[in-house]
Amino acid sequence: MQVGEGGLTLVVIGVGLIGGSFALALKRAGKVTRVIGVGRSAANLQRAVELGVIDEASHDAVTAVARADLVLVATPVGQMGRVFAEIAPHLPAHCVLTDGGSTKSDVVALMRQHLPGQLAHCVPAHPIAGSDLSGAAAAQYGLYDNRRIVVTPLPETDPAAAELVRELWQACGARVYQMSAGEHDAVFATVSHLPHLLAFAYVDAIVGKADAERCFDFAATGFRDFTRIAGSHPEMWRDIALANRDALLVELDTFQQTLDALRAELKAGDAEAMMQRFERARAARQSWQQKFNRGNA
Repeated sequence: MQVGEGGLTLVVIGVGLIGGSFALALKRAGKVTRVIGVGRSAANLQRAVELGVIDEASHDAVTAVARADLVLVATPVGQMGRVFAEIAPHLPAHCVLTDGGSTKSDVVALMRQHLPGQLAHCVPAHPIAGSDLSGAAAAQYGLYDNRRIVVTPLPETDPAAAELVRELWQACGARVYQMSAGEHDAVFATVSHLPHLLAFAYVDAIVGKADAERCFDFAATGFRDFTRIAGSHPEMWRDIALANRDALLVELDTFQQTLDALRAELKAGDAEAMMQRFERARAARQSWQQKFNRGNA
C-alpha cells in the first residue's frame, strides 16, 4: 500500500501524547481518512473524540483492528504483549503494525512471540518526543516537527511496510533514522532511561527526608529543571526500565563509579579534579546544545 493512495484507516491503541499526536499530524497531512482510538478509559476516549484526535472510540481492539490499514500500539511497553496476542488473529493481511515504545529489543521479541505470521508487516519504532503530560488532552499538533524517529525493522520486515511507516512519520514532520533494536536500547539507556531513573530516585530521596517539606518549599529553578522528567508517567517508566534492564544496569554501574569518584574528590577537597570534571561536563553539554539547536532550527 502506498501512502499517496489515501484512504488509510489508522487504529491507535493507547490514545495519549504519542498516539494522539501521531493521529493529529497524519490527519492534518491528509494521510489518513479515519482514526479509531482504542483504550480502557471511556472518559479519555470521549475527550479524544471531542478534541478531534480520533474519529471513533472503541474499547474492543479486536473489532477495531479488523478495519485497519495501519495499527499504532502506543500503550506502555508492559502492555504490548497482551495487545499483540489479542489482535494477532484479527489483523487484515495487508495491515502494517508499528509501535511507539521507548525500548525495542523487547518489542521485537514480543512480535516474534505473538505475531509470527505477520512479521513482514511489523515495523518497530520509537518517536523521540515526550512530555510529562499524558492522556488524550496531551496530544498536540506539531509534536513531531523536526524531531527524531528511530525505526528498527526486523530482518523479515517487508521493505514496503518499513517505507510506509517511514513516510508517515516524515509526513508528521519528523526525521527518521534506522538502527538495530540492540543498538537503539544501548543508546537510549544512556541518554533517556538513566536520566529518568535518576530524576525519580532523587525526588524520592528528598521525600524520605525528615525536612522534606521545607526542602521543597525552597526548591527553585535548578530543582525544577533537573526534576522535570520525574513528573512523567510512573507506569510507563517502570515498564521501560524493566524492559531495558540489562542495558540500564550497565549504565547504573558506570554512573555509580562516577559518583564514587566525585565523592572521593569532594571528601579529599580535590578542587582541581572537581574543576576538570565540571569543565569537561560543561563543554560537552554546550557542544550538545549547539548541535541540538542547529538540528532543530
